[in-house]
Amino acid sequence: MDRYQAMATFVRVVETGSFSAAARHLNVGQPAVSKTVAQLESRLQVSLLIRSTHQLTPTEAGQSFYERARIAIQAADEAELAAKGAGAGLSGRLRVSAATTFARLHVIPRLPQFLAAHPHLDVDILLDDRLIDLVAEGVDISLRLGVLSDSAAVARKIVTGGRSVLATPAYLARAGLPQSPADLANHEAIVYSQLPSAWSFTRNGAAVSVSVTGRLRVSAAEGLRAAVLADMGVTIASDWMFAPELANGTVVRVLKTWSLPSIDLWAVFPAGHMMTTKARQFATFVEGIMRSAD
Repeated sequence: MDRYQAMATFVRVVETGSFSAAARHLNVGQPAVSKTVAQLESRLQVSLLIRSTHQLTPTEAGQSFYERARIAIQAADEAELAAKGAGAGLSGRLRVSAATTFARLHVIPRLPQFLAAHPHLDVDILLDDRLIDLVAEGVDISLRLGVLSDSAAVARKIVTGGRSVLATPAYLARAGLPQSPADLANHEAIVYSQLPSAWSFTRNGAAVSVSVTGRLRVSAAEGLRAAVLADMGVTIASDWMFAPELANGTVVRVLKTWSLPSIDLWAVFPAGHMMTTKARQFATFVEGIMRSAD
């Protein structure tokens, strides 16, 4: 039994969740995949998978083996890329975690360029506004916005963007145009629960903090966008979040002479794992997207 091939097969089974899906990805028959995993379990003398009617789940030993096997496969892929040279392109599978709205607006529409440049690469994108365990989810690179809370994370700042007070012209026509941060106390604020409800502004060295209230709080950026576009109130958000609407005038900035804290976009890599060439090149690709947009 080829140890590398057996590890690669097992990793693909875990990532796809079934023998049949792994067989399709590997372009082999399902019996061959099942036989390879059985031989691997026999050689290791341990059960790696819990088999049920609907799914395959790694055992504790299987999960541990999967994580180490995946690192070993990444290391082998890196060695091949180094030997072949950068012109050979990327191959294998890249798992990316990203905030839903940011990825939908800025990353996924540009993915055809990245995939065309690397025809032997598959990309999995996990869309989630919450912070996830990169190691447990098998993520190669996570695109995160804001302040990093994990001091042990391996991270690279991609770009810094602006924040603004935003609303639709229809809402402002109904509620009036705020002339100062203090005026926001009299407006219906749409509060993003991942940010403080006290909004801080600066101008000419002076700082002002305003506590805002509103009938609506949302926990995800998609909800914030929907509420603003439904003319429900004002909000603070990154300009990236409303880039299409700011461009066409559906949403406008208010209090433009006041500044808000900027927001950083980070590429975060799983701590304790090798940063792969695939992950580094994807980070560079995203950086190119965002600098071009700016």
